[in-house]
Amino acid sequence: MGWRWSQRIIFLPYFLVFLLCVLAGCSICWFNTVCYVLCIKHFSVNRPIALSLSISFNGASAALYNLIANAINSKDDTLYLLLNGLVPLVTSIAALPILWQPRSQTLRADSVHREYLNFRCLTILAVFTGLYLLILNSVSYSAQTARILLAGAVFLLVLPVIAPGVICTEEWSELFHPNYISLEDNDTDDLEMLNELIWKEASSMNVWMENSDGSKEKGSWTSSFLLRDRLLLLGEEHSASLLMCRLDFWLYYLAYFCGGTLVLVYSNNLGQISESLGYRSEISFFVALYSACSFFGRLLSAAPDFLRNKMNYARTAWLAFALIPTPLAFFLLVLSGSKAALSAATALVGLSSGFVFSAAVSITSELFGPNSAGVNHNILITNIPLGSLLYGLLAAIVYEANLGKPDQVLVLDGSKVCMGRNCYIQTFMWWGCISLLGVASSFLLFLRTKAAYDSQERNRNWMRLT
Repeated sequence: MGWRWSQRIIFLPYFLVFLLCVLAGCSICWFNTVCYVLCIKHFSVNRPIALSLSISFNGASAALYNLIANAINSKDDTLYLLLNGLVPLVTSIAALPILWQPRSQTLRADSVHREYLNFRCLTILAVFTGLYLLILNSVSYSAQTARILLAGAVFLLVLPVIAPGVICTEEWSELFHPNYISLEDNDTDDLEMLNELIWKEASSMNVWMENSDGSKEKGSWTSSFLLRDRLLLLGEEHSASLLMCRLDFWLYYLAYFCGGTLVLVYSNNLGQISESLGYRSEISFFVALYSACSFFGRLLSAAPDFLRNKMNYARTAWLAFALIPTPLAFFLLVLSGSKAALSAATALVGLSSGFVFSAAVSITSELFGPNSAGVNHNILITNIPLGSLLYGLLAAIVYEANLGKPDQVLVLDGSKVCMGRNCYIQTFMWWGCISLLGVASSFLLFLRTKAAYDSQERNRNWMRLT
């Protein structure tokens, strides 16, 4: 579609343009799902770190496209459409051999250490690559300079392909021995023993819960809510029908709907928000700030795995912590419309949403099964179009209502623009309250899944001692 429009080879009627836009939107979901499934299948030991790395570069893709366009012709806006049509196609063809690679078998302990070292080095490299792309995106430069910078960006992006073979020699792997324990590190007999232990523990928990249900009248409603039909084991496969019957899933759905999706709507309206607050000339700065913070927020989602031996919390607890900055950011914008407040709020929601978007895939895999993660995560993100419609409509209603006030209307380029804090202050209040609901939902999800994560950690420690 982008190539046809940029070259003006054909002129399509509105219906076909709409249909192609729908297909383009679906292709994004298909492409992301394939990437998630590949990470889950091929990196079963370090799955969250692999997902964090792959998802984090979504936040830097706009900067890369901008760099390519500036290197070719910065004055041709249709070039972005051409790039959107060609770059994903070329990248997908180049990545086809990955699909033919057989699924990795159980890894030995030394192989696990080597893979962990790979990901640790790749994460450091990703930080430098992100800084390179995002900082350069906020600087003006000539086409010749852009070509040199593009060559550097391509080198950094290709380097991860060859880096594992360079850094993971036997000598290097002997220097690094992270205390990273996984079920795949052990022999088959140990795994069978561990599975038996897990199921015995789950059975005892079921008996205890049945006894709790028998004396439910004596207990509090809160205890009943936290114990009823909660997950006992991580990684248990859930079909779509079973998923829809899980209270844990709907708490998870609500947390995502009132957190990550809400911030996505904020980012889509960031240009108009900046304009209404009087910072039209600073729009590119705020967009770049959000992109940078979102990128590093996605990388931070790997923190639970790197800090497991020092700060071992359930991943759902990290999700709850990550959602807390969102209401703080919106209430900050209610209190102040200054540039500093808008910058701080944009940075907070960027970090928060980046962490949520990246961690959500790992959480879906852990709570509802890795083999079903592709389908189940797509069910989860159905809240994105729904939330975009509802939250965007709310913002539009408040914005249009303020356009009726002559003292707040300014005509720019023939269009009416609402100016002043009142254009969005009610929207920020609503969004802040809604995001509090997301924090509460994620906290309840953590309380209901804490036992399953604790059980997994006890079994991991048991395997370490045997």
